[in-house]
Amino acid sequence: VPNSDVNAAKQSKVCRDFARNTGLEYFYDVGNMGIEHVLLPEKGHVLPGDVIIGGDSHSCTYGALGAFSTGVGSTDLAAGMAKGEIWFRVPASIKFIYEGKLPRFVSGKDLILHTISQIGVDGALYKTMEFTGEAIDGLSVDGRFTMCNMAIEAGAKNGIISPDEKTDSYAKSRSTRTYQLFQSDVDAIYENVFKFDVSSLEPQVAIPHLPSNARNVSEVTDVAIDQVIIGSCTNGRISDLREAAAILKGQKVHPYVRVLVIPGSQEVYLQAIKEGLIETFIEAGAAVSTPSCGPCFGGHLGILAEGERCLSTTNRNFVGRMGHSKSEVYLAGPAVAAASAIRGRIVSPWEVI
Repeated sequence: VPNSDVNAAKQSKVCRDFARNTGLEYFYDVGNMGIEHVLLPEKGHVLPGDVIIGGDSHSCTYGALGAFSTGVGSTDLAAGMAKGEIWFRVPASIKFIYEGKLPRFVSGKDLILHTISQIGVDGALYKTMEFTGEAIDGLSVDGRFTMCNMAIEAGAKNGIISPDEKTDSYAKSRSTRTYQLFQSDVDAIYENVFKFDVSSLEPQVAIPHLPSNARNVSEVTDVAIDQVIIGSCTNGRISDLREAAAILKGQKVHPYVRVLVIPGSQEVYLQAIKEGLIETFIEAGAAVSTPSCGPCFGGHLGILAEGERCLSTTNRNFVGRMGHSKSEVYLAGPAVAAASAIRGRIVSPWEVI
């Protein structure tokens, strides 16, 4: 939302009519909406210990709060709504341990891109990806959302992070509903365990046309870009906008690059206004949109033409994902996106500070 075309308008009207006719309590329309996976945690609708299903594959996002959360098909979703229960085959677990402290400009996005590059897009097929270690402990809740959001890009059934004080504080500030903090058993059995020393990890860039094609930003040279997207359910939270704005402040977007900043929710948008981030983006030459999934799935707001390249903080870079089948999408975190917007080509944030 707002509607991109007549068909979208028709579908939205069906949803609005349903909400009104049934007296649906939690319905978020234009003006108070947001991208689902940003909005629901903000509103306290998803909490630690919950079992959550959603009609979008990135419903695995909420595992960041210590919930079991996964995407399902429309039939399973309808059955869950009608009966309040659903059948699952319990997935085996894979443990990922991230040792060391993250270098500057390296975020949850870089951790998950690097992970997928090591195990592949089917490396965790129908498995639980459990993210642990010193680097995970140091991540903000926003960064944890980013990691769990992209578990599906490795084929996982869900991603999950053990809840801690940060989780508890976040949940308490968002909801008065009772919840429970679950931890893995000390003798838990894992199908596999991966360890990564991330103390010297570079920011990552996934080149077309798979998220598993991630490599160090220093290895992606001489790639000119036409567009930069900063936003989405992966990187559209306030911490993401802060990171991008810190790099763009006092700088100018390259004259041949279009930069679209899309806050993940109205709450994020308003906070960004209060902090002066929106002013920073506009003064740098970026355009700021109302919250929307927009270009991520090729819906609207930034569709690519043939031959165009986009560097995006979204989660998928499949062929034709953002427009023309002969366009290209590169994936990265907000820091690389902002720096590259200034240079007009993919660069490390260190090149512009």
